[in-house]
Amino acid sequence: MEEYKKLNIKDWALEDRPREKLMANGPRSLSDAELVAILIGSGNPKETAVELSRRILSSVNNDLNELGLKSLGYLTNFNGIGEAKAINILAALELGKRRKEASQANRSKITCSKDVAEIFSPLLEDLPHEEFWILLLNRGNKVIDKQMVSQGGISGTVIDTRLIMKMAIEKLASSIILCHNHPSGTLEASDADMKITQKLKQAGEIMDIPILDHIIIGLNKYYSFADEGIL
Repeated sequence: MEEYKKLNIKDWALEDRPREKLMANGPRSLSDAELVAILIGSGNPKETAVELSRRILSSVNNDLNELGLKSLGYLTNFNGIGEAKAINILAALELGKRRKEASQANRSKITCSKDVAEIFSPLLEDLPHEEFWILLLNRGNKVIDKQMVSQGGISGTVIDTRLIMKMAIEKLASSIILCHNHPSGTLEASDADMKITQKLKQAGEIMDIPILDHIIIGLNKYYSFADEGIL
């Protein structure tokens, strides 16, 4: 039987080597697997870095958003991926997330629910736990600030109405938009979501700081209370 011999990336045709392809043609010319291969540098005794990267991506249905949800432990379960390589992958995914977040920071005026979702999706869509945030606006619907109100578990978080109103008053906000994520990915508003929205709406009416919307962030999608006519 012929002895198995792994083909090293250095033995590949020049145009097939990820680093060389990037230098010659730019990063857009590379597949997701080739980009991950650059991050990890090497594979294992039976797989090149690209082959290993393809297997990692296949495990998450080739969905980078799903890969971003995975833990360090998940990645190190793959033969050839130690902590250092796993950290490189997670760090790159986080940078991509922050780049997307930074690109939305320049959008200062809120005109529709999509504007809100574009601000919060990079922050919330791939979290394994629930977080509740508020967006504070001035009279021209321009963003004054965004603040996290609470952080919870997989199924919920505790909301303090007084704390939210205190934040709005301190920032001299004219209106508030609520936002939280559903780690499960479902966009259906729960009874608890409905109750806290109504409670905050009533408090806002008393304080003359109206609640304009409540956005639920899922994976690559969102739900707007205002758009659905239930606020």
